[in-house]
Amino acid sequence: MKNKILIFRIIITLVLSFLLFYIFLPPINPTCVEFWVFLLFIVVIFMMSSVLKTFDFIKIISSRPNFKSIGIVPIIIFAFFILIPLLNFFLSPVFRSNAYSNRIKINEKNEFVSDIKEVNFNSIPLLDKDSSEKLGDRVMGQMPELVSQFYVSDIYTQINYNDEIIRVTPLEYDGIFKFFANKKDGVKGYITVNSVNGKANLTKLDKGMKYMPSAFFSKNLYIHLRFNYPTEIFDTETFELDNEGNPYWIIPTIKYEGIGIKKEITGVVILDPITGKSKKYGIKDVPTWVDHVYSADLIIEQVDDWGKYKNGFLNSIFGQKNVVETTRGYNYTVMNDDVYLYTGITSAASDESNIGFILTNMRTKETHLYKVPGAEEYSAMSSAEGQVQQMNYKASFPLLINLNNRPTYLLSLKDNAGLVKMYAFVDVADYQKVVVTDSSKGIEVAAKNYLNEVDLESNKDNELKSKEITITKIKEAVIDGTTYYYITDNNNEKYKASIKIDKEKLPFIEVGNKITIEYSNDSNVIEIENIK
Repeated sequence: MKNKILIFRIIITLVLSFLLFYIFLPPINPTCVEFWVFLLFIVVIFMMSSVLKTFDFIKIISSRPNFKSIGIVPIIIFAFFILIPLLNFFLSPVFRSNAYSNRIKINEKNEFVSDIKEVNFNSIPLLDKDSSEKLGDRVMGQMPELVSQFYVSDIYTQINYNDEIIRVTPLEYDGIFKFFANKKDGVKGYITVNSVNGKANLTKLDKGMKYMPSAFFSKNLYIHLRFNYPTEIFDTETFELDNEGNPYWIIPTIKYEGIGIKKEITGVVILDPITGKSKKYGIKDVPTWVDHVYSADLIIEQVDDWGKYKNGFLNSIFGQKNVVETTRGYNYTVMNDDVYLYTGITSAASDESNIGFILTNMRTKETHLYKVPGAEEYSAMSSAEGQVQQMNYKASFPLLINLNNRPTYLLSLKDNAGLVKMYAFVDVADYQKVVVTDSSKGIEVAAKNYLNEVDLESNKDNELKSKEITITKIKEAVIDGTTYYYITDNNNEKYKASIKIDKEKLPFIEVGNKITIEYSNDSNVIEIENIK
């Protein structure tokens, strides 16, 4: 009888454990917290099954179960919540700060002007993820036969696709009933949005994608992965295209030190969503068309550890000498056929200024620090928003570019609908120098306006010529949102003055006034740079 009860308990434990495994898909890997939680549930299930003393369920209900063996469960739970944290404590930065600071190698010997090429506006991602989502949803809305069956995923992975900077995202099944109605053909397309010009397309596939996060049972991406790679720990998946436009899921594999700490990428699993076939690659063997191996969150976590612990654990708390950290946001840019993460580096004091910024290759983790001191990104965003505060536009997280050999922030200003209405350029060294231009005029016109204004400011510090003129004519004109005054003097010489050089004097000058002007260069129309 005891053997029958034991067998019955084992069967109950196996059945319930399999159901838990199928639902939660924990990796069979002792370095993962989920594995130990799953193991704990198995033990609890087995112990709880001891109340089943017979196959006669009427007797089970009416009998008084023996709970003695269940007393071990609190002991197991206590061990789980004490031993694992204790192990992790001895592997933490308290004792191993050097190992944490070396999680990422950062090259600090870089020159901004020589390493970062002059910006090419034909290959810079002006649209962020939010704007891309709105454009993608708009394309989907034009396909009523698809809208009723699928929805657009919010992944929108930024990739370099055949020298075009795009965001790509798949369609997904819109619920279990739509899955059963379409599972034979699969998901028939994906959406791309060009991050430079905003052009959005829906690409229809001859053969549909069947292994998707929104699919169910064996066609579910996560279930398929877990049963093919039961011991692997997976990071967040991305959706990418190879050079021929074929869709793939890119799933990084990770390892931990201790249990659930000090995460590192070991490789990727590349899975064909159409056939379900997959292959695991080591970190050095990842195909070059793959753009995202490391997640932005992991890069930022490792950079923060580098900045926090490079002078030891105690220094990170008390002295904080040379302790730095990333700013609160990031963006992507594309260089040399790879996608790079950009974020600023600031002191631990968070004094609204950056000491520099990093660029990290999202495929190789190669990271460079550029020591370019200046305004923190959110200060630049506030400065740009302040220029058009009456319109309540919101600034995107900036890109740092090389504009005429000057470190410059480039931002988009968006309305409440998420549409880009203006471009803003902000000087990194002095975030009060900001110029905004209507986006309809184009990014290159916006850049020219900015350079004209910055050059005007810079010329004030140069040696200027001076002379007195008598005004005989004066006219106003508004160009790209800036008021200019065109003046003719009694010698029939012509002058041009921006309202920005003196907002208090220029609006009140009149015909017949004598004024002393300063300028740097003679030309057909002399540009006034100061009024005395």
